[in-house]
Amino acid sequence: MSRLHNLLELSKRKMKKLIVAAADDDVVLSAIKLSCEYQIVSPILVGPKSDIEKFSKEVDLDLSCCEIVDVPKDQAAVRAVEIASKNGDLLMKGSVKTSDLMKIVLQEEYGLRTGATITMVSVFDIPSYHKLLAITDAGMIIAPTIEQKIDMINSSVKVMKKLGVEKPKVAVLGAVEIPNVKMPATIDAAILSKMNDRGQIKDCIIDGPFALDNAISFQAARHKGIESVVAGDADILIMPDIEAGNIFYKAMVFFANAKVASVILGAKLPVVLTSRADSDETKLYSIALAAMLT
Repeated sequence: MSRLHNLLELSKRKMKKLIVAAADDDVVLSAIKLSCEYQIVSPILVGPKSDIEKFSKEVDLDLSCCEIVDVPKDQAAVRAVEIASKNGDLLMKGSVKTSDLMKIVLQEEYGLRTGATITMVSVFDIPSYHKLLAITDAGMIIAPTIEQKIDMINSSVKVMKKLGVEKPKVAVLGAVEIPNVKMPATIDAAILSKMNDRGQIKDCIIDGPFALDNAISFQAARHKGIESVVAGDADILIMPDIEAGNIFYKAMVFFANAKVASVILGAKLPVVLTSRADSDETKLYSIALAAMLT
């Protein structure tokens, strides 16, 4: 797959059961409308029924494609996770804080924990790049340890393999290309590369440290004299921290006119998070990506 719009055809008519926590939100219901039109999901909307119906009218969502579970606002997140844990394929955040929802997801009583790090994987369709590009993490892990970076790699590799990349090329980013003890991200990159060489991290090719330009530009890598199959041709970028990931994410969307789909992985089912600043297209792609991963 070379472009994100192909997601829609691949996920069409999958009819995955999507549980929406606190669905009384016009932004989320707008995304649900689009995903219903493509028959990607069969939504269960959890929250105050009267508010859900009101916002549905505002976005022209035909609720005949949805099931509504009528519960008070303050009980919606817990009820949604309960339903998802027993009878759901996907979980989506509505008008509830991300941290509040994920805290419930990780409670042992719901059986959704896997032991893996909860991480956000974002897949970009950037007009100036020659293929889809995944990054992690732009929204969940503040300062990832090397153990967490291994989970970030494994989650992003899973995504890219689903998108048709047989052996993704993973660039571990830092500010420079040479390991420097004063820059921990570069030391992590060198260790992760060696672990991959030894078969400790599988199904991908890892190299680093890379500055961003050398990971995505053949020309920049040649100028630096970098010889690597990953240089200039990365499928996945591993960010050193959440600030770098978040800035990259927003720069691609607002400066580079990139399309993007994001999903939270690490639990037993994918979690879709959307921001009010995200376009309807981004929300639709995110739901489609999550549906492909189940």
